[in-house]
Amino acid sequence: MEVRWLGHGVPYGEGLALQEKAVEQRRAGEIPDQLFLLEHPHVITAGTSASPENVLLSARDREELGIELFEVGRGGDVTYHGPGQLVGYPVLSLAPDRKDLHRYLRDLEGVLLEVLHQFGIEGHRETDLTGVWTAKGKVGALGVRVSSGWITSHGFALNVEPDLAFFDTIVPCGIPDRAVTSMSEILGRRISVQEVIPEVVRSFESIFGRSAVVV
Repeated sequence: MEVRWLGHGVPYGEGLALQEKAVEQRRAGEIPDQLFLLEHPHVITAGTSASPENVLLSARDREELGIELFEVGRGGDVTYHGPGQLVGYPVLSLAPDRKDLHRYLRDLEGVLLEVLHQFGIEGHRETDLTGVWTAKGKVGALGVRVSSGWITSHGFALNVEPDLAFFDTIVPCGIPDRAVTSMSEILGRRISVQEVIPEVVRSFESIFGRSAVVV
Protein backbone atom coordinates (compact mmCIF):
# COMPACT_ATOMS: atom_id res chain seq x y z
CA MET A 1 0.00 0.00 0.00
CA GLU A 2 1.34 3.40 -0.99
CA VAL A 3 0.67 6.20 1.49
CA ARG A 4 0.62 9.73 0.11
CA TRP A 5 0.48 12.87 2.25
CA LEU A 6 -1.14 15.44 -0.03
CA GLY A 7 -0.79 18.37 2.35
CA HIS A 8 -2.91 21.09 3.92
CA GLY A 9 -5.71 22.93 2.16
CA VAL A 10 -6.36 20.44 -0.66
CA PRO A 11 -9.56 21.66 -2.39
CA TYR A 12 -12.32 19.10 -2.08
CA GLY A 13 -12.91 18.98 -5.83
CA GLU A 14 -9.26 18.08 -6.40
CA GLY A 15 -9.55 15.31 -3.84
CA LEU A 16 -12.56 13.88 -5.67
CA ALA A 17 -10.80 13.96 -9.04
CA LEU A 18 -7.73 12.30 -7.57
CA GLN A 19 -9.80 9.48 -6.10
CA GLU A 20 -11.73 8.90 -9.32
CA LYS A 21 -8.51 8.54 -11.29
CA ALA A 22 -6.94 6.28 -8.67
CA VAL A 23 -10.01 4.01 -8.59
CA GLU A 24 -9.76 3.49 -12.35
CA GLN A 25 -6.02 2.82 -12.12
CA ARG A 26 -6.44 0.40 -9.21
CA ARG A 27 -9.21 -1.48 -11.01
CA ALA A 28 -6.94 -1.82 -14.04
CA GLY A 29 -4.08 -3.07 -11.88
CA GLU A 30 -1.89 -0.10 -12.81
CA ILE A 31 -1.22 0.94 -9.21
CA PRO A 32 -1.16 -0.82 -5.82
CA ASP A 33 -3.52 0.05 -2.98
CA GLN A 34 -3.40 3.71 -2.01
CA LEU A 35 -4.00 5.70 1.17
CA PHE A 36 -4.30 9.43 0.56
CA LEU A 37 -3.97 11.61 3.68
CA LEU A 38 -4.76 15.32 3.62
CA GLU A 39 -6.55 18.30 5.10
CA HIS A 40 -9.31 20.15 3.23
CA PRO A 41 -10.30 23.81 3.44
CA HIS A 42 -13.74 24.41 4.97
CA VAL A 43 -16.27 22.26 3.13
CA ILE A 44 -19.61 20.57 3.79
CA THR A 45 -20.26 17.30 2.01
CA ALA A 46 -23.64 15.63 1.60
CA GLY A 47 -23.69 11.87 1.06
CA THR A 48 -26.32 9.71 -0.57
CA SER A 49 -28.45 9.61 2.61
CA ALA A 50 -28.23 13.35 3.32
CA SER A 51 -31.25 15.47 4.19
CA PRO A 52 -31.06 19.10 2.97
CA GLU A 53 -32.26 20.42 6.34
CA ASN A 54 -29.08 19.08 7.95
CA VAL A 55 -27.15 21.92 6.31
CA LEU A 56 -27.94 24.83 8.62
CA LEU A 57 -26.49 27.71 6.59
CA SER A 58 -27.83 29.47 3.53
CA ALA A 59 -25.72 29.69 0.39
CA ARG A 60 -24.92 33.31 1.24
CA ASP A 61 -23.83 32.43 4.77
CA ARG A 62 -21.61 29.67 3.45
CA GLU A 63 -20.04 32.03 0.95
CA GLU A 64 -19.31 34.60 3.65
CA LEU A 65 -17.62 31.95 5.79
CA GLY A 66 -15.73 30.45 2.85
CA ILE A 67 -17.44 27.05 3.12
CA GLU A 68 -18.00 25.04 -0.05
CA LEU A 69 -20.82 22.50 -0.43
CA PHE A 70 -20.53 19.24 -2.38
CA GLU A 71 -23.04 16.48 -3.01
CA VAL A 72 -21.02 13.29 -3.27
CA GLY A 73 -21.48 9.61 -4.03
CA ARG A 74 -20.41 8.21 -0.68
CA GLY A 75 -22.70 6.73 1.92
CA GLY A 76 -23.85 8.71 4.90
CA ASP A 77 -25.39 12.07 5.65
CA VAL A 78 -23.82 15.53 6.08
CA THR A 79 -20.21 15.97 7.14
CA TYR A 80 -17.89 18.93 7.68
CA HIS A 81 -14.20 18.90 6.70
CA GLY A 82 -11.68 21.59 7.48
CA PRO A 83 -8.23 22.51 8.77
CA GLY A 84 -7.06 20.46 11.73
CA GLN A 85 -9.02 17.41 10.61
CA LEU A 86 -7.09 14.49 9.14
CA VAL A 87 -8.94 13.05 6.15
CA GLY A 88 -8.04 9.63 4.77
CA TYR A 89 -9.07 8.30 1.37
CA PRO A 90 -8.18 4.60 1.02
CA VAL A 91 -8.34 3.33 -2.55
CA LEU A 92 -8.14 -0.38 -1.89
CA SER A 93 -9.04 -3.57 -3.68
CA LEU A 94 -11.13 -5.62 -1.27
CA ALA A 95 -11.04 -8.62 -3.59
CA PRO A 96 -10.80 -11.49 -3.15
CA ASP A 97 -11.08 -12.04 0.62
CA ARG A 98 -12.46 -8.81 2.11
CA LYS A 99 -15.59 -8.28 -0.02
CA ASP A 100 -17.79 -7.25 2.88
CA LEU A 101 -18.85 -3.61 3.24
CA HIS A 102 -19.76 -3.93 6.91
CA ARG A 103 -16.42 -5.50 7.71
CA TYR A 104 -14.69 -2.69 5.83
CA LEU A 105 -16.48 -0.04 7.89
CA ARG A 106 -15.65 -1.86 11.12
CA ASP A 107 -12.01 -2.12 10.01
CA LEU A 108 -11.82 1.64 9.38
CA GLU A 109 -13.31 2.24 12.81
CA GLY A 110 -10.69 -0.13 14.20
CA VAL A 111 -7.91 1.93 12.65
CA LEU A 112 -9.18 5.10 14.31
CA LEU A 113 -9.73 3.35 17.65
CA GLU A 114 -6.14 2.13 17.63
CA VAL A 115 -4.91 5.64 16.87
CA LEU A 116 -6.89 7.09 19.77
CA HIS A 117 -5.53 4.39 22.06
CA GLN A 118 -1.95 5.35 21.16
CA PHE A 119 -2.68 8.86 22.44
CA GLY A 120 -4.33 7.64 25.62
CA ILE A 121 -7.88 8.30 24.46
CA GLU A 122 -10.60 5.75 25.13
CA GLY A 123 -12.78 5.44 22.06
CA HIS A 124 -15.68 3.13 21.25
CA ARG A 125 -18.28 2.18 18.65
CA GLU A 126 -21.95 2.98 19.05
CA THR A 127 -24.62 0.38 18.28
CA ASP A 128 -26.38 1.07 14.94
CA LEU A 129 -24.18 4.12 14.26
CA THR A 130 -21.09 4.47 12.10
CA GLY A 131 -17.97 6.23 13.34
CA VAL A 132 -15.81 6.49 16.43
CA TRP A 133 -17.00 7.99 19.70
CA THR A 134 -15.66 9.04 23.08
CA ALA A 135 -17.25 10.08 26.35
CA LYS A 136 -17.07 13.70 25.11
CA GLY A 137 -18.61 13.03 21.70
CA LYS A 138 -17.89 11.84 18.20
CA VAL A 139 -14.29 12.17 17.09
CA GLY A 140 -14.17 10.18 13.85
CA ALA A 141 -16.59 10.04 10.91
CA LEU A 142 -16.80 7.52 8.07
CA GLY A 143 -18.34 7.74 4.62
CA VAL A 144 -17.29 5.26 1.98
CA ARG A 145 -17.99 4.10 -1.52
CA VAL A 146 -17.24 0.70 -3.01
CA SER A 147 -17.38 0.60 -6.80
CA SER A 148 -17.21 -2.23 -9.32
CA GLY A 149 -14.35 -4.60 -8.75
CA TRP A 150 -14.65 -3.94 -4.99
CA ILE A 151 -12.48 -0.82 -5.18
CA THR A 152 -12.97 1.60 -2.29
CA SER A 153 -12.97 5.39 -2.23
CA HIS A 154 -13.87 8.22 0.18
CA GLY A 155 -13.07 7.14 3.72
CA PHE A 156 -12.63 8.69 7.17
CA ALA A 157 -12.18 12.03 8.93
CA LEU A 158 -10.47 12.22 12.31
CA ASN A 159 -10.90 15.39 14.36
CA VAL A 160 -7.39 16.16 15.55
CA GLU A 161 -7.50 19.92 16.20
CA PRO A 162 -10.25 21.50 14.07
CA ASP A 163 -12.25 24.58 15.04
CA LEU A 164 -15.27 22.76 16.43
CA ALA A 165 -17.49 25.80 15.95
CA PHE A 166 -17.75 24.92 12.26
CA PHE A 167 -19.69 21.77 13.16
CA ASP A 168 -22.50 24.09 14.25
CA THR A 169 -23.12 24.78 10.55
CA ILE A 170 -24.55 21.27 10.09
CA VAL A 171 -26.33 18.45 11.88
CA PRO A 172 -23.27 16.18 11.89
CA CYS A 173 -24.06 12.89 10.16
CA GLY A 174 -27.75 13.71 10.65
CA ILE A 175 -27.56 13.05 14.42
CA PRO A 176 -28.88 16.14 16.24
CA ASP A 177 -28.38 15.07 19.85
CA ARG A 178 -24.71 14.01 19.87
CA ALA A 179 -21.71 16.24 20.53
CA VAL A 180 -18.65 16.45 18.31
CA THR A 181 -15.20 16.63 19.85
CA SER A 182 -11.53 16.45 18.91
CA MET A 183 -8.41 14.72 20.14
CA SER A 184 -6.99 18.05 21.29
CA GLU A 185 -10.13 18.93 23.23
CA ILE A 186 -10.19 15.54 24.94
CA LEU A 187 -6.53 15.72 25.96
CA GLY A 188 -6.59 19.39 26.90
CA ARG A 189 -3.53 20.09 24.80
CA ARG A 190 -2.73 20.64 21.15
CA ILE A 191 -2.21 17.57 18.99
CA SER A 192 -1.11 18.26 15.42
CA VAL A 193 -2.18 16.35 12.33
CA GLN A 194 1.48 15.57 11.65
CA GLU A 195 1.76 13.79 15.00
CA VAL A 196 -1.19 11.57 14.18
CA ILE A 197 -0.23 10.50 10.65
CA PRO A 198 2.41 7.87 11.64
CA GLU A 199 -0.05 6.22 14.01
CA VAL A 200 -2.72 6.10 11.29
CA VAL A 201 -0.25 4.39 8.94
CA ARG A 202 0.79 1.86 11.59
CA SER A 203 -2.80 1.10 12.50
CA PHE A 204 -3.73 0.67 8.85
CA GLU A 205 -0.92 -1.84 8.40
CA SER A 206 -2.08 -3.75 11.48
CA ILE A 207 -5.81 -3.84 10.70
CA PHE A 208 -5.61 -4.38 6.93
CA GLY A 209 -2.48 -6.51 6.79
CA ARG A 210 -0.78 -4.26 4.25
CA SER A 211 2.82 -3.13 4.26
CA ALA A 212 2.86 0.64 3.85
CA VAL A 213 5.33 2.57 1.74
CA VAL A 214 5.23 6.33 2.26
CA VAL A 215 5.58 7.97 -1.17
